[in-house]
Amino acid sequence: MTVATAIREGHALLAGSGVPVPRLTAEVLLGHALGQERTYLYGHTGRTLSGGELSAYQEALRQRAGGTPTQYITGSQEFYGREFRVTPDVMIPRPETEFVIEAALELCRDSERMADAGCGSGAIAVTLQLEPGADVLATDISPEAIRVASENARRLDANVRFLACDLLSGVAAQSVDLVASNPPYVPQSDGPGLQREVRDFEPHVALFGGADGMRFYRRLVEESPRVLRPGGWLIVEFGIRQSGPLRDMLGPRWRETQVIDDLAGLPRVLATRYCP
Repeated sequence: MTVATAIREGHALLAGSGVPVPRLTAEVLLGHALGQERTYLYGHTGRTLSGGELSAYQEALRQRAGGTPTQYITGSQEFYGREFRVTPDVMIPRPETEFVIEAALELCRDSERMADAGCGSGAIAVTLQLEPGADVLATDISPEAIRVASENARRLDANVRFLACDLLSGVAAQSVDLVASNPPYVPQSDGPGLQREVRDFEPHVALFGGADGMRFYRRLVEESPRVLRPGGWLIVEFGIRQSGPLRDMLGPRWRETQVIDDLAGLPRVLATRYCP
């Protein structure tokens, strides 16, 4: 089978399975099976796949047609210009989370110490360490997630410290200038309506934030004052319809609060400053 035929047949299979952008996905999976960038395919449409390459491609197509996210098949996802390893033990980093980074760089670039609460793949923690060069501590309740994040930090040469604990429970008092987090925020009742790629394959511990989706925001607002230095910032990503309830949690000690929209014009990130 040639590259051109493989793409055509993969496109047809994925389209028939209801996979979004089936041709692009077929190309990504074929490039992965060949150990090449996707752009390589365009100049080698007549190349014949070896038996091993064809088997690897067909297995990748089978998994994707069954709902497995492409990123879990390739083991990789780009975030803020860097490639992060991802496994089913961590959520796949989304472009919207880059707005957490943008807010931190605008408001806290000179901060010396930062914490990423619930680090998952380590995308936020690693990026915050590499961009402003801060001293970053990353926490997660999942030892498996800590392993994935630690590997990403080593591979990207980021000097991040990792701690297996529940949110900020293991972080020293008044030790950081910023708490950043993309916590679980999907309401439990929304589970059945999620895309199958999310509902059936991404870790539920990183998805669901209790009955109303706000459980971890309540905890972050309550726990952050203990670990923040005076004047420190809390920056969090949140979901649809959560901006108002999140603002309502903030008492008078939280000031300079702002909500940042994503590229779709939807409120996505809240930044607020702790001033005791």
